[in-house]
Amino acid sequence: MTVLLLLLTAVALTAAVLGPRALLRAVWPEREPVVALWVWQCLVAAALLSCLAALVLGAAGVFETVRTHAFAPAPPAVTAAYDLTAAPPWTAVLTLLLACGAAWSGAMLARELVDARRRRQLRRAQLRERAPDLPAGLPQTKGPLLVLEDEYPDAWLMPGAVPQLVVTTGALTKLSDRQLDAVLAHELGHARARHDWLLHLSTALATGFPRIPLFAHFADQTHRLVELAADDTASRRCGHLTTALALIELNQHRGVLSCANTHRLLGDRVDRLLEPPPRLDRTSRAATTTAAALLALLPLLIAFAPALGTL
Repeated sequence: MTVLLLLLTAVALTAAVLGPRALLRAVWPEREPVVALWVWQCLVAAALLSCLAALVLGAAGVFETVRTHAFAPAPPAVTAAYDLTAAPPWTAVLTLLLACGAAWSGAMLARELVDARRRRQLRRAQLRERAPDLPAGLPQTKGPLLVLEDEYPDAWLMPGAVPQLVVTTGALTKLSDRQLDAVLAHELGHARARHDWLLHLSTALATGFPRIPLFAHFADQTHRLVELAADDTASRRCGHLTTALALIELNQHRGVLSCANTHRLLGDRVDRLLEPPPRLDRTSRAATTTAAALLALLPLLIAFAPALGTL
């Protein structure tokens, strides 16, 4: 029992401290943003699953009711293998802290989802007020597209059951048909990969636990990597140069090539599109993906090790 809790704590600390340091120092995430997003998610999953497994084992060691329900289907030999009746005194304190952390995480995620839904409803209401009736001669071949009369060039995606791309007439004036296709491919890349849910999760964890490096870096890197991944989706469909030009046309007035920190991501994205970095080979991608998945499953393997050994 004590060894299991210590092992799970070690995995959680490793995923929360050493993992982010290694990823932030690596250069390959720039080349493979999708794989990097997977690795970040696996690190977070490893930390959260370690805490969850420790919470269940700790609660089973402290409370007989939890122990009865958790191990009810298991043979007596499995229950004996965990030695739950010999839980050390600090197990109750650890269990209480983990329970508070789990409740706080759920509350932060619920608040983020409620706030996101409120913002989405407000924005849709504003769009309904601003959206004009489209002229009869305007072709309707761009898919889920809403055009707003505004000289300010802009385009964004409204997530939902049916994602909708919103573009202004200023963007239509500046962008060629090919560049508009690149913008559509970029935004639909976000929708297909469900990047909005990933952003909600990372934001909730970073808001709830701002002093934990893993969650803070997870939020920062997620915002960056989802844009790089969507850029890759657009460039595969429309070409790197077309995607870069579309990005410049939409953001030139914001200072896309500025060195200011608030605009640096846009500049980095343009540089990356103009000089695409070479991708990792298939073997490296498969090895990195598999290693990250095994790390995420490690807490479960540790938690179930006594049961598997007994059976």
